[in-house]
Amino acid sequence: MEPASECPLAINSFRDTMTRESETYPQPPMLNQFLLAEAAEYEFKSVVELNKPRSWLKTVSAFANGVGGSLYFGVSDEGIVVGLSNTQKVVEQVSELIKVRIDPAVHVYLEPLRAAGKDIIRMRVSGGMNTPYYYTGDGNKIAYYRIGNESAPAPAPILNELILKGRHQTFDALETKYRLSDYSFTLFEATYRQKTSNSIGKPKDYHSFGMLFGDHTLTFAGALLADQCPIYQSRVFCTRWNGLKKGGLHVDAIDNDEFQSNVVSLLTDSMKFVRHNSSVKWKKTGAGRIEMPDYPPEAVHEALVNALVHRDYMIQGSEVHVDMYDDRLEIVSPGGMPDGKRIQDLNIEVVPSIRRNPVICDLLSRLKLMERRGSGLRKIIDKYPDNVIPTFHSTEQSFIVTLKNLNFGMPDGDEIGDNVGESIGDNVGESGPVNSTQTQIVEMMRSNPKISAKAIAKQIGISSRNVEANIQGLKQRGIIERIGSAKGGHWVVRPGDVQE
Repeated sequence: MEPASECPLAINSFRDTMTRESETYPQPPMLNQFLLAEAAEYEFKSVVELNKPRSWLKTVSAFANGVGGSLYFGVSDEGIVVGLSNTQKVVEQVSELIKVRIDPAVHVYLEPLRAAGKDIIRMRVSGGMNTPYYYTGDGNKIAYYRIGNESAPAPAPILNELILKGRHQTFDALETKYRLSDYSFTLFEATYRQKTSNSIGKPKDYHSFGMLFGDHTLTFAGALLADQCPIYQSRVFCTRWNGLKKGGLHVDAIDNDEFQSNVVSLLTDSMKFVRHNSSVKWKKTGAGRIEMPDYPPEAVHEALVNALVHRDYMIQGSEVHVDMYDDRLEIVSPGGMPDGKRIQDLNIEVVPSIRRNPVICDLLSRLKLMERRGSGLRKIIDKYPDNVIPTFHSTEQSFIVTLKNLNFGMPDGDEIGDNVGESIGDNVGESGPVNSTQTQIVEMMRSNPKISAKAIAKQIGISSRNVEANIQGLKQRGIIERIGSAKGGHWVVRPGDVQE
């Protein structure tokens, strides 16, 4: 047994100078915040519970199933050194319990240390490649994973990922029951030809792209790019909510749509939904005008791509959600961080790129729809001004990106700045000229009296909320009238020409 060395933990607490062996380390600034951020990678135990080893062996399992970590015995939950007696015997007993109760074998390094004149033990557990690592004992066989500063039993989706990791496989590379000959890839091939000026030859190219398992069977990546995508959970639910939260007293949703298709179509349809439910304001300048969209299109595109390629497709009955509110856009994808960490605890600048679905990532990179460098989150932030920061939040079951509406709280209307242009919404009065949007709406209603506001919005290329506001203004002027119900009724346009 090596002699105990000075511990890098603080004397009495983690707020004092830290020492180890012959080296002395000055206290890092804001050490408490640093430790909180690293909570997922260490844990404290004031005693070694040999009669109830599951209390700490579950952490050994969790560290081994993740990126590793350190467990300190002889330190209270508050970070106070309380010490241990007979550390050599404890090390031997701990080693034996790990050999017997953790399956498969895990690499652990036990190190006696001294802190505040007391003996403690640091147990360093390496993240393993033969996952899942199970705790076996008390008639149980449980794989644990790390979520925040806790070790919890791995739910089915996490356990499935650990099994694939142990087999050195990923979900998107697995063989399906679907055959290449039964599906078409018109959109994928056309997009590839447009972006690269090259054509795809079957089945050689499909195999080299990771879309085929063998010569005839699709992988999940291949199935997710087929025109008739057979993967049920390849879906996106889009909703434009009325107000700042889900639901409301009178109208729950202004607009909604559900898409079930291949990954490329989902990206295109989701972008269209966001665009149709957003507005673009503009400001006059000496050289012309500057357009000011609610959301930077590049940030929305990057967030949607990340949601589609990094989501967990093994969660049955799941889908990506795009929720739009007056002040923000939230994109929620199934599955948290692949390594079990929480994105809100990490520094975005140095977050490593871990791809849950590397084949899908490679395919969308070939289609020039994303980059391979793992810079997605940074690109989202870069598209926003410095005083407006997008936020990222993850749990074990989901990953949430929140983009702020840059025009929320700005004056109504298309033009903003020193001269506020014509407004829309409740401010549309009974007098003044009819604008170009209202003219288009009236002409559409004359041609098709049963046309819906949603259909008008899609044809004009503006948000449904914008159309409804202009319709309200036309009603107030007496130019149009609604006869009958919202679903079965029709529009009546007052005779005569509508001039802007």
